[in-house]
Amino acid sequence: MRLDGIDTYYSSENRLMALVIHPTFHKEGISFLTDDGQFQQVAYMQHPRGHEISAHYHNKIPRSVDYTCETLIIRKGILLVDLYEDEKPIYSFKLKAGDILTLFFGGHGFKVLESVEMIEIKQGPFVGPEDKTRF
Repeated sequence: MRLDGIDTYYSSENRLMALVIHPTFHKEGISFLTDDGQFQQVAYMQHPRGHEISAHYHNKIPRSVDYTCETLIIRKGILLVDLYEDEKPIYSFKLKAGDILTLFFGGHGFKVLESVEMIEIKQGPFVGPEDKTRF
């Protein structure tokens, strides 16, 4: 899928590594940007005034999650992102205010190029030192 204002990064095995939503992306209605099989689901929604989303709750369904997905919302500054496959860098790109990054698979590292304010959202529970491998 190629949409203006959306960048996707894939591993050599065609696994989705990262999805970037830039503030320039706009589309009416609901646009799911991930397929149903991803550990994290990402959707963009744009609705007119008065639109209602029916009240609902999500059913308790056992799920197996093999990798922690993270989402970063950049509020201020510039962040350099490096994506790794087998501990080797394969992509490098910058995020700016308004960008949203979801990381699905592979390694990643960051360097702050301009003082950054960001929000991180990720799956839990956190299991301590076993949760990640640093390299």
